[in-house]
Amino acid sequence: MAGEVVAALAALEGPDRGIVRVALRSEGRLNAMSRAMWRQLCSVFESVQRSADARCVLIEGEDGAFCAGGDISEYPAFRFDPASLRDFHENDVWGGLSAMLACDVPIVACIDGACMGAGVEIASCCDIRIAATGARFGAPIARLGFPMAPREARLVAGAVGETTARQMLLEAATFSAAEMAQRGFLSRVVEPALLRAQALGTARRIAALAPGAARLNKQTLRALKAQDMPKTPVHQAQTAIDTVANPDPYAYAASAEHREGIAAFLDKRPPNF
Repeated sequence: MAGEVVAALAALEGPDRGIVRVALRSEGRLNAMSRAMWRQLCSVFESVQRSADARCVLIEGEDGAFCAGGDISEYPAFRFDPASLRDFHENDVWGGLSAMLACDVPIVACIDGACMGAGVEIASCCDIRIAATGARFGAPIARLGFPMAPREARLVAGAVGETTARQMLLEAATFSAAEMAQRGFLSRVVEPALLRAQALGTARRIAALAPGAARLNKQTLRALKAQDMPKTPVHQAQTAIDTVANPDPYAYAASAEHREGIAAFLDKRPPNF
């Protein structure tokens, strides 16, 4: 069954006024993101941005997980061709993430269970992240034989910190909610039974405040971040390195280790790199 991203705007009156609830739903796959789900994510947040009634977004996964990554069962159909791989990352994935980043409505993430790969990317686009004690975070795609796309890597590194990003991507390290809170990624960590109430309470407090001010604050923070990034020596150096050393970040598409990593996962065996 194909997954879906479902959005619903709460009633215009009452304690949940103006709260848009967005659910990541992919039954039996820990809400892994399919190509269709990335496109739906884009449509949902473009719609939220246009809505005059939206005051806060509460995004969560269903069935005890936030998002375990990408839907790897789809990967053999497109990942081994550089053009189709580029289309997937630059249009499907970045289309969804950029719609979240461009959304002026505050976004609260309610994170339970697995938050891996695509889940970390989606959470990185949120303003406030609240997690259950049992949540786990990482991007162990090195086990699948491929790197994180450049813009996605920059997004994640900016949110989790460079040290954590390097551990996630190079060591395939995963982290507990407590560790991610210590590293500044999470706003709060709560017991699982309290997670949804805490996240909803945060969304209600935001929604009760001036919605225009919230949108302006997000615009200001986004502008300040854009101004600061080019002035960072590390950012400038990395941009130059990327341009010279890696002119086509999707040239690995047909590589043997890429095919082996995905085949091993689907065959439920260790990869032989």
